[in-house]
Amino acid sequence: MRASRQLIAAFVSLLAAAPAVVQAQAQAGEWVSYRDAYRAMVQFEKYGGPKNLLQSQLQVQSRDHAGLGEGAQLTLTGKTTQLNLPLDALGRTVFPLTKAAYDENAALVLNRKGMPFVLRPQVTIAPRADGQYDAADLRTACAQALGFVRYVDASQRARQCVGVRFVFPRKGSAETAGARLRHAEGGEQALPVTSGAAFTGDPDEGFPIVTWRFATAPGRAQVVTYNAPLAIVPIFE
Repeated sequence: MRASRQLIAAFVSLLAAAPAVVQAQAQAGEWVSYRDAYRAMVQFEKYGGPKNLLQSQLQVQSRDHAGLGEGAQLTLTGKTTQLNLPLDALGRTVFPLTKAAYDENAALVLNRKGMPFVLRPQVTIAPRADGQYDAADLRTACAQALGFVRYVDASQRARQCVGVRFVFPRKGSAETAGARLRHAEGGEQALPVTSGAAFTGDPDEGFPIVTWRFATAPGRAQVVTYNAPLAIVPIFE
């Protein structure tokens, strides 16, 4: 139960950009109980508020911040369950909610022998195939994410949505990793690209980042990305 409470708390601390991040640690450095991860991840499924613009994933990180390396994946292993869960460039995977794995208390195993790791739930804004994001939709999506955070922890009610952070792959030029702001009257401006971490508490800060704050364009506008972002992270303050 302690590990499941830690995972649920991680939803709040990560999305609300709290300075301290609580994580579920692998047992003996090599596996995590499926039930513990399930209890945290099912919170998003149970949430009855608007969430159509959001997605929920499970993130894996090495506990010593050394990085997972290419080809890392989780394997869900139980008496009758065997499922490979490939990880994206941010160490995330779609978490399967299965009764059989829960009943068997299957293990989540990382294919990095002896590497201690942690699991962190991540809720982000779902990307669009056309790369065009209306400002109104981004504000709505951020509000949906904040609603979920408040559902998990009522103490976060003082937080407000202030913007979004587009996270791009490391490979590519600043232009291909960037985005531009398209105003309602037709004018466009490039948004600055910086380097940073995808999520609060991540040790890897080498990702190209475009941060867009809602206050910079209070009217109608669009954010247009040059290429698909790895993640769109809501920003709360």
